[in-house]
Amino acid sequence: MPTKIKLLFVDDDRFMRQSFVELILHYEYQIMTANDGRDALEKLENYPADIVITDIVMPSMDGLSLLREIQARHPNIFVVVVTHSSRIEEAVKCMRAGAYDYILKPFVFNSIISVIEGIISVGRLPENGRSRRNRRLGGSDFFGIVGKDQAMKAIYRQIDSLANTNANVLITGEAGTGKEITARAIHENSLRKSRPFIRVNCTAMTERIANRRLFGQETGAAPGPAAVEAGYVEAAEGGVLFLDAMGALPLTSQASLLQCIETRMFRRVGGTRSVKSNVRMFGATSRDLAKQAKEARFREDLLLRINVVSIHLPPLRDRLLDIPLLIDHFLEKFNARARRRISGIRDDALEILQQYPWPGNVRELANVIENAAIFCRGRQIVPADLKEIQRESSGKRIHLTLSSWSLDHAEEALIRGALYETRGNLKQAAKTLGIARGTLYSKMKRYGIERSR
Repeated sequence: MPTKIKLLFVDDDRFMRQSFVELILHYEYQIMTANDGRDALEKLENYPADIVITDIVMPSMDGLSLLREIQARHPNIFVVVVTHSSRIEEAVKCMRAGAYDYILKPFVFNSIISVIEGIISVGRLPENGRSRRNRRLGGSDFFGIVGKDQAMKAIYRQIDSLANTNANVLITGEAGTGKEITARAIHENSLRKSRPFIRVNCTAMTERIANRRLFGQETGAAPGPAAVEAGYVEAAEGGVLFLDAMGALPLTSQASLLQCIETRMFRRVGGTRSVKSNVRMFGATSRDLAKQAKEARFREDLLLRINVVSIHLPPLRDRLLDIPLLIDHFLEKFNARARRRISGIRDDALEILQQYPWPGNVRELANVIENAAIFCRGRQIVPADLKEIQRESSGKRIHLTLSSWSLDHAEEALIRGALYETRGNLKQAAKTLGIARGTLYSKMKRYGIERSR
């Protein structure tokens, strides 16, 4: 028989302890109670609990202090904190300190069961997993995020600290700074990494369809069976729902999402029964949601629930020393895809990129390097390959001008571009260029362009 999950319930209210024990006996869990933090620590010396569920406000030792002691003495124990809905800030503080999740009073007992089942479903954290992540913290590539800037290293540490929690996360930053790849890095570094990661573009959802897209719908007339269409929340079950451009979410859907976060239940549009939900929420925005909340355009209570942990991504102009690392990263991807051997970028070309203000951030740099690689004639990117950048420096704007190129250079660049876009398909590339396939082949030989296989 599998070992029963061991629970320790900590609360200074005797009635709450008795009620919890009576309710939990209906489930296949072992249960022990403690009347405060110090009592809990004494019990844990002889009772190897898997999950500790603790009130926050207690005499002698509060929940936050108990959490920190458990982390120091018993790092493999999951801690879930309980507090009144009017004191959500205390729960958020505990989540930031490493609690797995929080539950609000007065709570529906099913919400606690949902959290316990969620912990069981995502599995326990292997001891070697944490050390493997820590070894990666010193590198320049952390789960697909590239950079060694101090601000980026701080972000790596934040991601690592989130591994063993169920904390909702708000990722902020300008467009193009890498909010989605950061969300995916958190997911890949977490207990839920084997479960779905569902991205939702909130700008694409109008008020009329938002709830249907998020929560699904049921159609059909009684007494026949209803046709069920699952929504994004259901698709992300056990994993992560990533709400991109969250500030664009309609207010009516914000209310439904808040209820889903608080109760871990939702109801499909047109449905009559509630459905359990075990989903971790990530939000991303380039907007000031606090300002929107003051203007009643975003729910303040939803912002508090989603912004348990906040990660702010710096703009590329503030991490210019990472540009060479990012260029190498993008060239490596380009070479693998286009079967090219571009080894890097010349110093004078790199200087141009480090002087550019990068309004489109990392996404813009990726596009510039890909474009430059297509038109690159040699083994290194040179300034002539960067002329598509419209940059302002000392009041001057540089434009791409074909007049500065030789005819051969322009022709070679067009051929390389066509081959890249068609994934090396000569027939399609020749059609794109408006020339015969044989002519294309001879020109490829002339310019030393290898045929992709």
